[in-house]
Amino acid sequence: MRIAIAAENSSMDARISDRGGRAPYYLIFENKELVESIKNPFAVGGGGAGWSVAYMLAEKNVDLVIVGRIGPNMQRALEENNVKFIEMPGKTVIEALEGIQE
Repeated sequence: MRIAIAAENSSMDARISDRGGRAPYYLIFENKELVESIKNPFAVGGGGAGWSVAYMLAEKNVDLVIVGRIGPNMQRALEENNVKFIEMPGKTVIEALEGIQE
C-alpha cells in the first residue's frame, strides 16, 4: 500500500499538516518505508491547491492520504480518483504510520 502523509517538514517526526492542499510536504511510503519526499509545489499560490495535490498524489499511485484536515475540493478529487483518506489531526508522521493496518 502506498501512503502519502501531509507533513509540516520532511522528517519522520514531523507533525501532520492541517492544511491538506497547502501542506508544506508530502511524504510517500510504500509498505511503511519512506520512498519519496515531495516539497508541495501547490503550498503557496492561487486557488485549486486541494484539487492539484489530489491529482498529483493519484498520479503517484497513492492508495491512502493522511492529513490533519481535508477540504471539500481535495476530498472530492481524491474520491474521484479512488484514493482513500483519513484525517489525523495532532499526530506525527510516525504515529500515523503505526496506526495504519495494511
